[in-house]
Amino acid sequence: MARRLRPVDPGFIGTAPVRLVFARNISASPEQVFRALAEDVPGWTEWFAAVMLARATGGSGREIRLRGGTRFAETVLVAKAPEVYAYRIDSTNAPGARALAEEWRLTPRGTGTRVRWTLAADGTAPFRFFLTLARAGLGRAFRDAVTSLDGYVSRR
Repeated sequence: MARRLRPVDPGFIGTAPVRLVFARNISASPEQVFRALAEDVPGWTEWFAAVMLARATGGSGREIRLRGGTRFAETVLVAKAPEVYAYRIDSTNAPGARALAEEWRLTPRGTGTRVRWTLAADGTAPFRFFLTLARAGLGRAFRDAVTSLDGYVSRR
């Protein structure tokens, strides 16, 4: 059953008790990457292997379902093209989570983009411990997703 999380603002991304930050350079432009992140919500299923369903729910809302059954209802906090796309998770069925937000920061690198993803979280002690243990797997998922995203935007 989904539980409501504590609503957070963009400042939480820099102050959360757990912050996992990953970065990768890709050949797509910041504008292409931003469009894929912010405007092509259903397209997330094409390039992010863990995402089974992604859809806008009106206004600034999104619904995300991951393989394995985790679900999120999200609210977009920042959509500043082509630099930053950030959202908070309003409710989830992930046990132990109290507050979650994610930020995708896009920086030009030559003709490509440096993509930096931050997962900001608060939760019970076991939840925080699990996230730190999951760091390597989340890093691989990010690397694979951004590599796939690069190919996805080049085909469009």
